[in-house]
Amino acid sequence: MSDLHVIIAGGGLGGLALAQGLHRAGIGVTVYEKDPTPAFRNQGYRIRINADGITALRAVLAPEAFEVFAATAGVPGSRMDTFDHHLALRHAQDLPRVAGLPGGGHLAVNRNTLRQILLSGLDEVVHFGARVTGYTTDPAGTVTTHLTDGSSATGDILVGAAGVNSAVRQQHLPQAQVIDAGLRLLYGKIPFADNETRAAVPPELLSLWTTVVGPGRRFVGLAPVQYREPIDRVTARLAPSIALSADSDYLTCVFGARREQFPSTDEELFAMSGAELRALTVSLLQGWDPRLVDIVSCQDPASIFAVSVRTSVPLAAWDTSSVTLLGDAIHVMSPAIGIGANTALRDAQILTGRLTEAAAGRPLPEALRDYEEAMRGYGFDAVRESAVHGRQLVGQDLLPVASA
Repeated sequence: MSDLHVIIAGGGLGGLALAQGLHRAGIGVTVYEKDPTPAFRNQGYRIRINADGITALRAVLAPEAFEVFAATAGVPGSRMDTFDHHLALRHAQDLPRVAGLPGGGHLAVNRNTLRQILLSGLDEVVHFGARVTGYTTDPAGTVTTHLTDGSSATGDILVGAAGVNSAVRQQHLPQAQVIDAGLRLLYGKIPFADNETRAAVPPELLSLWTTVVGPGRRFVGLAPVQYREPIDRVTARLAPSIALSADSDYLTCVFGARREQFPSTDEELFAMSGAELRALTVSLLQGWDPRLVDIVSCQDPASIFAVSVRTSVPLAAWDTSSVTLLGDAIHVMSPAIGIGANTALRDAQILTGRLTEAAAGRPLPEALRDYEEAMRGYGFDAVRESAVHGRQLVGQDLLPVASA
């Protein structure tokens, strides 16, 4: 076991992936997560894991946990098509496949299933109901993390990984901006509990990701999660020690539009029930292909929730210290190209590698500087690419010039 100890503020996908990598490397790690339990709130449904994400998970997870991840992931192919609201194909895209990776580098996973895999083996590492409010550093270079209950913990490095509202980022980089991207999304899921519902969805809408764009740049995004084997059978076969919740096939359904397209204020929108949000969505799809309206109408009302899309503004280099950042805490982006989670997983893989080098004797400031330089490059490139695509397709606000 290394003498190095890392504190992670936030137990989302990126923070947990980092904890897995460090734990496997014999580096002391503690995660503080504000939610009281892993299942406290809805954190979304299907997410796309691309080659970067798969490679990162292979690097940080124990082999048996990675096998469970691969076996519980759907393999919907590599097509990402765009249709108009009459379901006429506007743009067809077939992404390159990567040899040697499950699904050719294109997987569709249930977010909660992946999070449970990332939590496996970390019972003594992850502390729930523990919100980080800030930190102090001392001349020796260590950092003390402060929690809402008045307690504190000291380590060699603090990693802010608590997402877009990260208190660590707000203290460490007060100049970093997170802005409203001008879009509102309504997430829901359509259970494939019976073959009739599944059969009602045209096969061309069951690829890796499908976007349907209509008048006013309103859009519907569709993406399936279809298991190749029952989850309990996967864990029994590959890793009985990993406990996963049961799940069944479903279709993720996302309705989105400019905030001005919604007849309600944000306050009203976020106070609506799932049934009200579904009715609102259907009302905003008048004149669209009836097949699509029928699909949207099949959403489980209990599954629907609203999201305000926010994005970071790319930031110039900052001085490296014993505090660093990961994932949405530093480079939150719109979901326009679907790589936010993959970018966070990539952060975790690279930071694990640099901290492993530091544990073996490399100067810690040098190791962290290398991580931050790499992360700023690909992370903010992803922010810019997401903003450009989101603006072209659905009218996302123009991304401001990078902060100094």
